[in-house]
Amino acid sequence: MLGSQWWYSRKRPLRGYRSRTGGRDWGPGPCRSRVASVLVLVLLCLCGASCWAGGLEVGAPAPRVALSGAAGGRLNGAPWSSSELRGRVHVLFYVDPDEKDLNEHVAQAIKREKFPDTEFGSVAVINMAATWKPNWLIAVILKRKQARYPRTVYVRDNKKVLVRKWGLADDSYVITVFDRDGRVRFSRAGKFTDRQTRQLIDLLREEIGRKPMAPRQAAAGN
Repeated sequence: MLGSQWWYSRKRPLRGYRSRTGGRDWGPGPCRSRVASVLVLVLLCLCGASCWAGGLEVGAPAPRVALSGAAGGRLNGAPWSSSELRGRVHVLFYVDPDEKDLNEHVAQAIKREKFPDTEFGSVAVINMAATWKPNWLIAVILKRKQARYPRTVYVRDNKKVLVRKWGLADDSYVITVFDRDGRVRFSRAGKFTDRQTRQLIDLLREEIGRKPMAPRQAAAGN
């Protein structure tokens, strides 16, 4: 849980990652990285309900969803699918437009990390049916957001598809982390404290620093 019980990442500095002033090294040892990742999952699961945001289970892939046509899609009208949440570590924001600023400090903290595009991606899915705001006003808001976060993919969910298919909290602000294989590493709804924000950043650093499994190893694990 991103809360008082998740303390390992603050007690033990991550190895293989340095600040922007000191440069970056994205290559922690595979054993150390695997052990740290296992500790993340164990501690998250010991935290009970906070390991979940609705129907998404930590450690398992999310059911595939697709947004296109009347159901939604990218801002330019192109379809979007959750199958795109593979190949890189991803953070997905599921946002009620009325709560758009609830976790702005989290988005800013992630932006400051300047994670490489080859390793990290972010998606903001807007729960269009959760607000009283007219579509033209939301379009203005999204245009401003896209200018502030040009690396983020913005997607409209017009029919609350992620609420129904993934069980994500409605009328809220949900942040979910996916690993390179599309498995859920963390999902939580509501406002993040400063401490929870730091711990989320630590999780992203750990996942990005973890070396991908070789194809043969990945096949053996499935």
